[in-house]
Amino acid sequence: MKHAYFIAGTDTEIGKTHAACALLHAFRAQGMSALGMKPVAAGTDAAGVNEDVAALVAASSLAVPAELVNPYCFADPIAPHIAAREAGVTMRAEPVVAAFGELGKRADVVIVEGVGGFLVPLADDFDAADLAAALALPVILVVGMRLGCLNHALLTQEAIRARGLKLAGWIANRVDPAMRRFDENLATLQARLHAPLLGVIPHGVGGAAAAAHLALPRD
Repeated sequence: MKHAYFIAGTDTEIGKTHAACALLHAFRAQGMSALGMKPVAAGTDAAGVNEDVAALVAASSLAVPAELVNPYCFADPIAPHIAAREAGVTMRAEPVVAAFGELGKRADVVIVEGVGGFLVPLADDFDAADLAAALALPVILVVGMRLGCLNHALLTQEAIRARGLKLAGWIANRVDPAMRRFDENLATLQARLHAPLLGVIPHGVGGAAAAAHLALPRD
């Protein structure tokens, strides 16, 4: 494994999976094998498939066992710690770290997508930030560009730094195409986030097309 990153978001439904898939395509375009990982997912269809996990699998260049890509998956689309409690499961870092290690043996690049926001609880004494710290990966922050994103992004940056993790870069995802003063908000984030802007993903652009709007992070 040459590169690995943890994808954090300013909130849920702001395009973490969208950005993670774009990064997978971008690394693959450079001739590297790439795998996506979603350690925790909540919400499945009638066939038991989580759409975020399916998107990461589709964007990956190798086929691997499902339990390595997604160690914890719950049917209900609710807060993961609640879903886990109702399923009688206590989530821990160790199975995720072990699965990540196996993926790292198989690919040049592993992109690990978090769940919800950076501090989402996973158990009574364990949250998504603890998981990122256990993996000890540099973090790429996905900012959903909409009203309120400035505070969310800056708070998330503080949480990342408080865990002793490196913010390797950030991606602006245009979730609200009608956002007012977009350029001014982007400039404010560029001034206050202490990491390079890797790119702006236009609204409605996905997959390999979104990858064309990104620069690869530098370790």
